[in-house]
Amino acid sequence: MKIDDVKNICVVGAGNMGHQISTLCAIKGYHTTCTDISTGVLEKAEAFVERYLPGRVEKERLTAEEARQARERIHFVPSLEEAVKDADYVIEAAIEVLDVKRQLFAELDRLAPAHAILATNSSAIVSSRIADVTTRSEKVVNLHFFNPALVMKLVEVVQGPHVSEETVRICLDLCKRLEKEAVHVKKEVDGFLLNRIFRVINQEAKWLMEMGVASVADIDKACVYGAGHPMGPFQLEDLTGIDLSYTMAMERFKRTGQRGDFPSPQTAARYMRGAFGQKTGKGWYDYTEK
Repeated sequence: MKIDDVKNICVVGAGNMGHQISTLCAIKGYHTTCTDISTGVLEKAEAFVERYLPGRVEKERLTAEEARQARERIHFVPSLEEAVKDADYVIEAAIEVLDVKRQLFAELDRLAPAHAILATNSSAIVSSRIADVTTRSEKVVNLHFFNPALVMKLVEVVQGPHVSEETVRICLDLCKRLEKEAVHVKKEVDGFLLNRIFRVINQEAKWLMEMGVASVADIDKACVYGAGHPMGPFQLEDLTGIDLSYTMAMERFKRTGQRGDFPSPQTAARYMRGAFGQKTGKGWYDYTEK
């Protein structure tokens, strides 16, 4: 298979990452189906597209005709079987829980065409922990977009020991077609490239905060005005979701048993009271006035 053989893309999971990846694929010319087990999430995803495309026309980033064609190419389908039946490339963007992904990939392997590549957008779970539930392990790969997927240029293509060179080549070529900057991660390592670096920064930021060395705002200021980061670690976590960070940390802790991988006390406290960041109005910062 070659990149020119990829015509139809299916995105499984219509949450923040899923619906943005779906929208991107449709804009770049791919016939795209997006599916989710929640009809409410699927409806919100479709509503996002209905707002986003006209907004791009108003900002002169798309022509009216380009927006119209993109809208025609994207479909929101509640049935997983219907969504993947013609897929050449599947991108899973579901919850970061290993058991859920393994169950889902077993279904995808059964339902998707035999030639289809099955990619996970996971930023924490390597594809070798999923591939064995399928009959196409050489086609199971990490294709990790960054949030927000419509804006962030970086995509990590992670080649586990089971992934074929053909699959990697198609993934890298797909990133080019989507106008993304791909990095080829040649070995499976925890956190891949960027998140592995960011996790060290985040852990230090949390320690400084928990020990009362500096406030959340001042730690963020130090990273922005001293290190040149576009936003500090707490601002970034509010954007991506404290719930996501907590879930990923818990999954890592279950795997390693290392105390340092356990979520920090204040992270856990926010997770337990549903203060997930921007999506809920409160996280490390208060967004209710906005």
